[in-house]
Amino acid sequence: MFERSKSRLTKRHSGKGVFITFEGSEGAGKTTQIERLAAKLKARGETVVLSREPGGTALGEKIRHLLKHAECGRAMVPRTEVLLFAASRAQHVEELIRPSLRRGQVVIGDRYLDSTTVYQGVARAIGRSEVEAINRFAIDGLLPDLTVLLDLDPEIGFERIQSRQTEPPDRMEQEKMEFYRAVRNGYLELAKSEPGRFLVVDGAQSPEAVEEAIWDGVKTYFR
Repeated sequence: MFERSKSRLTKRHSGKGVFITFEGSEGAGKTTQIERLAAKLKARGETVVLSREPGGTALGEKIRHLLKHAECGRAMVPRTEVLLFAASRAQHVEELIRPSLRRGQVVIGDRYLDSTTVYQGVARAIGRSEVEAINRFAIDGLLPDLTVLLDLDPEIGFERIQSRQTEPPDRMEQEKMEFYRAVRNGYLELAKSEPGRFLVVDGAQSPEAVEEAIWDGVKTYFR
């Protein structure tokens, strides 16, 4: 059974940190908003640990390269893909996330288990229940306290990417638009099924409006 990193009601009294993840399709603005939230929390005196998936550890970064950039990855089948994401995540949890939370730090993750549930379980059609079983093993019970979902029409997202992209798209950015529409719908269904964990924010708003909406949901953890 999944357990959150701690009780919301005892967050600043338990000696444990806060675990916040950001989710969304390509171009939704996760990087910008993660940086803004981290700056706001640091200004309040919080120790913030930033990480990403796949990646987050030396081993995880090697797996990230295989998943996104390696030439041999072009022939990767969906089952291999989901297992590599899970392997990176398992290392991430034990080496970085859980120790940071035990030290009372704030961990902000650029993607976590929900990406795999949606990208591989839904869009790759492996099956949500199958992927959730793999996720359950990989995270060893550690769910985020809050997951911020930046919701955005995928066509708008790719317009943003193309306007700022200086490098060729990686393997995960080369799917057809139908794939990313499935990703968006999968995220919204997942958020609907777990309203207590997800904060859904309209990513089409200005960066300032998105930042404000995120802070409205996050600040209750830091009173």
